[in-house]
Amino acid sequence: MKRNVLFCAILLFVQSFVNAQNTESLKSALPVIDKICKDFAEKNHLPSLVYGLVIDGQIIHSNHIGIANTTTKTLADGKSVYRIASMSKSFTAMAILQLRDAGKLKLDEPVSLYIPEIKGQKFSADSPEITIRHLLTHAAGFPEDNPWGDRQLAISDETMLKMFKKGISFSNTAGVAYEYSNMGFAMLGYIIKKVSGQTYQNYINQHILKPLGMNDTYWDYTKVPKNQLAVGYRWMDENWVEQPMLGDGAYGAMGGMLTTIDDFGKYLTFHLSASVSDKKESPVLKRSSLREMHQPWNFSYFSVDNKNALGKSCPNISAYGYGLRWVQDCNHITNIGHSGGLPGFGSNWKMLPEFGIGIISFANRTYAPASALNTQILDTLIALTHLKPKPIPVSAILKQRQNELMSILPSWQNAEQSGIFAENFFLDYFVKPLRNEAEPIFANAGKILKINEMIPENNLRGYFIVEGENANIKISFTLSPEKPALIQEYHIQQIKK
Repeated sequence: MKRNVLFCAILLFVQSFVNAQNTESLKSALPVIDKICKDFAEKNHLPSLVYGLVIDGQIIHSNHIGIANTTTKTLADGKSVYRIASMSKSFTAMAILQLRDAGKLKLDEPVSLYIPEIKGQKFSADSPEITIRHLLTHAAGFPEDNPWGDRQLAISDETMLKMFKKGISFSNTAGVAYEYSNMGFAMLGYIIKKVSGQTYQNYINQHILKPLGMNDTYWDYTKVPKNQLAVGYRWMDENWVEQPMLGDGAYGAMGGMLTTIDDFGKYLTFHLSASVSDKKESPVLKRSSLREMHQPWNFSYFSVDNKNALGKSCPNISAYGYGLRWVQDCNHITNIGHSGGLPGFGSNWKMLPEFGIGIISFANRTYAPASALNTQILDTLIALTHLKPKPIPVSAILKQRQNELMSILPSWQNAEQSGIFAENFFLDYFVKPLRNEAEPIFANAGKILKINEMIPENNLRGYFIVEGENANIKISFTLSPEKPALIQEYHIQQIKK
């Protein structure tokens, strides 16, 4: 079989904030992305790879190369169904938060309330009770269980509970460390069943997949139309060796889902909708709960040796949220997502919430390193297109205080009577030094040509640039938490044009 047969399933999503200029810039980078994908698949012996760039709900570039089944020579496309393994975990976490939001469970309740078989089992006598939150964040004290956990996928609830009752071996006490646990997410799946009265699979189908329009997503591979099912392979002795498909069972909550790029794209798009807004909430999950999933709840490692796609040193820090991995690099760019690996398959999805971009990759080779591919593509897109994060909107109070502050600069005349400063301000700053600092800066700047808009850091803090004939001025301030918010901190400096 030719080694250059490949199919990589990648889908990029860019929200509607991307303007026409950025769209053209992204298009110009596509030949580079094409080559990255092709080279990566050949180097890693992937039988399969597809990718497409989506802007404002439209695919502006897609590529389908190779086959999903080497026996039938079935071509892979956006409808090919891949097992996504641990990418399933965020669906489990989302279901738990749905039940939490409905008042049916609490995250800090002991797991033994729902699984009495583990009651009293601890690392040490002084260890706390294992909670649902511990399970969500891989902090229960269970040992890392790859690849053992993969082979538990099809076991029954009865077998799983019998295993729990027999006893669990702990690697640590609960709540003090990160250690990846498939067992913990299998427990969450059983809790969903106990609380909802439905199997984990049926609950997810009804409350997440159906509302999001994910109609080509499955748990049991035998239910997938044969012409759509991607077959998994292992690369051995210069050949792809077909791997047996694992069944559907109690461990499905940790990694049992099978889906398509098109379907998972709907799920990723939903996660990208988590930005703060006054818009109507989704029936699937509140935006605040989505954002809660995205937070770094349990820090796992700091990588000083990390390098970006350009080969430059860029240390990063990694943490785990609720069923999602959180990573922030040296440029303060945050990506959130999850990998998946089972015999025959490797997958990954990442999103950059500040940029409104998401990427998905599926491959049908055992533990294909899809995360490395996605990272390389995102790094390359940002480097080549100079994409900028979504702008933070300027709050009305920031704009108001900017105008009021400019009305007293540079003389600071009647500043103490202006009513725009918090009570601490003139205890920490003094009018004469403020005036002595500001007047020379304005004098050196020369004639004022333009007062630019605020650049907010958040709702109550930001800066703006005053453009002068000879030099520019940067003015920053922070508002107080009272209402109305007043100026509590202020800085001014001259900057080059």
